Amino acid sequence: MQNTLHTEHYELQLAEKVNRLKGIMAPYAAPEPEIFSSPKSHYRMRAEFRLWHEGDDLFHIMFDKETKERIHIEQFPVASQLINQIMTELLPLIKQSELLRHKLFQVDYLSTLSNKLIVSLLYHKKLGDEWTCEAKKLKAALVAKGFDVQVIGRASKTKIMLDNDYVDEVLPVNGREMIYRQVENSFTQPNAQVNIKMLEWAIAATKGATGDLLELYCGNGNFSLALAQNFNRVLATEIAKPSVSAAQYNIEANNIKNVQIIRMSAEDFTQAMNGAREFRRLEGINLADYQCNTIFVDPPRSGLDDKTVQLVQEYDNILYISCNPETLSDNLSVLNKTHKIEKLALFDQFPYTHHMESGVLLTRR
Repeated sequence: MQNTLHTEHYELQLAEKVNRLKGIMAPYAAPEPEIFSSPKSHYRMRAEFRLWHEGDDLFHIMFDKETKERIHIEQFPVASQLINQIMTELLPLIKQSELLRHKLFQVDYLSTLSNKLIVSLLYHKKLGDEWTCEAKKLKAALVAKGFDVQVIGRASKTKIMLDNDYVDEVLPVNGREMIYRQVENSFTQPNAQVNIKMLEWAIAATKGATGDLLELYCGNGNFSLALAQNFNRVLATEIAKPSVSAAQYNIEANNIKNVQIIRMSAEDFTQAMNGAREFRRLEGINLADYQCNTIFVDPPRSGLDDKTVQLVQEYDNILYISCNPETLSDNLSVLNKTHKIEKLALFDQFPYTHHMESGVLLTRR
């Protein structure tokens, strides 16, 4: 079946999110939010599908959350055009190889605006040299059809990549092309067009800032690199090793000289800043040398823990991107005692769902 989007309802669902955000932010005397909409279709750069075997046939499927019914997916208008294009080509090729199709239970797609793709094939069996040989034939067939694609095989405790496990995205940010390496099975912003708007909003919100920027949860440097233009230096932390490696590559690829990435959790970095512990990872970095007047946080859905909230309060300016307005509100109940909201934004990263991304700029009272 064709998965359909009710694009005619997009403006209404966006208006509902705006009203909900205004209600959540009302106790904090927030200004009117800036609204950044999404493309109405083909906005998601990642997609994951279970695969259903039926005789000699093979289907992308999704499960109805309420009825648990299996739904065959032929086209998926939520996903990028590139994902939809390769979906129609991939399964017929896999069906030609018993080795590739046997115990294949899921396929993950990661696409980019730079027209590059990663296809990850997930199995309930061991993978070896024979699988690799067949996978190379699959990749060659996809390349022959015009796809710039990486093919990866995953099984329990096994990951086989034919060439690379990453693709390089190129995002136009305020007229400048920014290169971002995206690693398979690592976090990336799912809605590239809205991500561009988030980056441009963050740059505008911090324009005229002084001193240095401290960033927690920096991922692959998505915001760090874009914001570097507004600060003397950027000191950023991230715990996931693949994301740190990607961030280091991105710093060099974009020829940015004033960003330093540290592989540490936000909780450990808070302890280091408070002098509670010393960390070997900070050897050669004198935290006292940084004049960080601004802190940027983009935490997971759970928000900031209590100790990190206390750390954040020590900075004059706080730029906070949130994927959960409820935990943002919880954090603001404390931050509002020392800071006020200067700017508020809603980014519709997740159309047709109740999820929303929001941003606030807070300054010291």
